[in-house]
Amino acid sequence: MKKTIIAACMGLTLVQPAIAADFKPAVVYDKAGKFDKSFNEAVFRGAEKFKKDTGVEVKEVEPTNEAQVEQGLEKLARRGSSPIVAVGFSQANAVSSVSAKYPDVQFTLIDMVVDNPNVHSIVFKEHEGSFLVGALAAMKSATGKVGFIGGMDIPLIRKFGCGFEQGAKYENPKAEVFTNMIGSTGAAFNNPGKAAELAKSQFDSGADVIFAAAGSSGSGVYQAAKDVGKYAIGVDSNQNHLHPGTMLTSMVKRVDVAAYSNWMAAKDGKWEPGVQALGLAENGVDWALDEHNRALVTKEMEEKVNQIKADIISGKIKVHDYMSDNSCKY
Repeated sequence: MKKTIIAACMGLTLVQPAIAADFKPAVVYDKAGKFDKSFNEAVFRGAEKFKKDTGVEVKEVEPTNEAQVEQGLEKLARRGSSPIVAVGFSQANAVSSVSAKYPDVQFTLIDMVVDNPNVHSIVFKEHEGSFLVGALAAMKSATGKVGFIGGMDIPLIRKFGCGFEQGAKYENPKAEVFTNMIGSTGAAFNNPGKAAELAKSQFDSGADVIFAAAGSSGSGVYQAAKDVGKYAIGVDSNQNHLHPGTMLTSMVKRVDVAAYSNWMAAKDGKWEPGVQALGLAENGVDWALDEHNRALVTKEMEEKVNQIKADIISGKIKVHDYMSDNSCKY
């Protein structure tokens, strides 16, 4: 029951009579906090939209260390919150433990799979979205050299980097792709200084576009790109607005939609346990084009990326998933 598998309000019934009195949605954010301008903040936006659309508050817990994650989950479960959305792979062990203790509570885990009968696990096909931004990076690059900077060195983050490299080499078989990881612990997702150093090294080596999949550490990459007049690619949330003219695009991972849809399913009595994998076909990942990066992406580039997207969805292009065998194939 506690096997963890890596794959990658009460008064509101007066306002919403159709909503059961025991429906108490909640969320436990990752330690980076809900305003990390990336992964957690996207989930926060989903919670805000859910509140706006339904009138139902989403109870929030913001832990600052590992112990507080499990404590937060258990506290919510004990008080009857359900479903409880746990944000991030690092909460897998805590979800496995607490969900076993509270079998009548619904838990939803984002970015990892827990094989318990009251857990809904949501994973994403990050390699597909990363392939798109890798292809765009190669189109934009004047040097034929692009870079990837990941946060914590784990298979999930390698999955981003592998997809990015595949996309770059699909567009330009001679492309050179630099890869660096910030660290081996969760602190790597909150170290923009180290990220900036790695970015500067890659730029010095000739890279002119860098994709960061590093949580709040990514801000260091984006600032480094701006400082030297090069390009960066954001992740998870649409980060194009952070440095217009520097952000070539963002690999959007729709964790906001995933969380929102999960709470809505529970509200409607349609919540189910099991594993849900969201890729391009499911609108779970994508690339971002808006007023902040429109001037950087030509119509020809846009058309090429969208054609690649269509070819991935149709199966014409097969994108290797690093997590299937911990290797990167082309």
